[in-house]
Parts: sequence; structure tokens; C-alpha cells
Amino acid sequence: MQLTRFHLFMSLNLTSYFLLVAEYTILTVLIVVVIFFALLLILGIRKSYKLKKENERLDQISQELAKKKEEEYKDFTSGHMYQ
Repeated sequence: MQLTRFHLFMSLNLTSYFLLVAEYTILTVLIVVVIFFALLLILGIRKSYKLKKENERLDQISQELAKKKEEEYKDFTSGHMYQ
């Protein structure tokens, strides 16, 4: 009778020990996964910010080129001989 109680006690201790280890393992894995996805999110936000700045810079260059083309246009109809 004593032997079975001891085995039951030991099996309960081992089971709780394995559950405790499993909880720490799961917690560690979850922390690693959260850190990984947080890093991806931060890198994505940073890349989006850089692309937005580059797009604004290219829009500004495009507007400057459009103004320059408008300034370069000359009306040649004023010197036409049938006027």
C-alpha cells in the first residue's frame, strides 16, 4: 500500500514538473515569436516611411520639371506671315 502511494505521489510530482517545464517552454517560444513579428512590423513601418519620403521627393522633382517645360515653351505663331 505504501509503495503505490509513493508512486502516485512521484507521478504527480513528475507530471507537475513536466507541465511547469512545458509552460516555460511555451512561454519562451511565444516571447520569441512576438519579438520576431514586432521586429518585422517595425521594419515594415520604417520601409513605408522611407518610401513615402522618396515618393514626395520624386513628386517635387516632377513638378519642378513640369514648371521648367512650361517656361521653355515659346509661342511661334506671333511671327507667322499670314497673321
